[in-house]
Amino acid sequence: MKRRSLARLSLAGLLALAGANAALAQAQDYPTRTVRIVAPLAPGGAVDILARILAERLQAQYGQPVIVENKPGASGHLGAQFVAKSPGDGYTLMVGTIGIHAAYGSYKKLTYNPATELQPIAILGEAPNLVVVPANSPYKTFGDFLADVKAHPGKVNYASAGAGTSIHMVTALFELASGTRMAHVPYKGSGPALVDLMAGQVQVMFDNMSSSMPHIQGGKLRVLAVTGPRRDPRFPDVPTIAESGVPGYSGTSWFTFAAPASMPAALADKLSKDVQRVLASPEVVARYNQLGLNYAPNTPAEAAAFFKTETVKWNRVIEAANLQLD
Repeated sequence: MKRRSLARLSLAGLLALAGANAALAQAQDYPTRTVRIVAPLAPGGAVDILARILAERLQAQYGQPVIVENKPGASGHLGAQFVAKSPGDGYTLMVGTIGIHAAYGSYKKLTYNPATELQPIAILGEAPNLVVVPANSPYKTFGDFLADVKAHPGKVNYASAGAGTSIHMVTALFELASGTRMAHVPYKGSGPALVDLMAGQVQVMFDNMSSSMPHIQGGKLRVLAVTGPRRDPRFPDVPTIAESGVPGYSGTSWFTFAAPASMPAALADKLSKDVQRVLASPEVVARYNQLGLNYAPNTPAEAAAFFKTETVKWNRVIEAANLQLD
């Protein structure tokens, strides 16, 4: 009996070793064909921009095609679910957001679990959002906007990249902190939302800096405030929301590189190192500065721990604001 148990243990150990060796070999050989990066929101927003930066640089590293595929819908969850259900072989990856990885509690009817079916490869960066209005808006300062919102509850329309996205969440946090209420107009990404904002179809947007920046520089948008805890060096004369009548307010957006949870650890580690190499390159550092993104090197384990902390934070906002999005 004892020999049989030992034999079983030996066989189990051999199988585990064989599996580990196969996973290591897979990681060392990767990639051997086209890699797909899913951008789960519409073209033109921060997610799309980051996906294309990664695709270009990883393709140069790998010598294999790396393509971006936009799969907008359900505020990013359509594309995220597609990735979660894909094989964990490294050929289907995703740029993710707060809405997918931490604020998914506002959706009660999701047919996948972001916490258990997706795994982080890296946190790609974090940035404050900008409160932006059309260049011809009557709001000249954040104080003008705040006074109007307080005077006319539910009358001011604000755009977001979709219900439950980071843009929606930082705006909901503002409403909660300021005791105000606006009318939410969700889109399938920042790109189409900004088009309507500049056309005057909606009045304000708490947008990601990376997608708003070209329109600010082109004179089509005006910045009223920064959502982060301090002023941003790219806009030194623009106050924070906390400075402008909502003490204690602070909200930022962050972006991730993620894979199906079934991906072996060896391949996830390789991808993480490849991405860190991309983000450390002088060209990408300069591009990040232009886009208003802040980046610090991190591991998959550190990213996973960050997700858990952020999920607790945004669940509090979801509960306090009673955000039910399905």
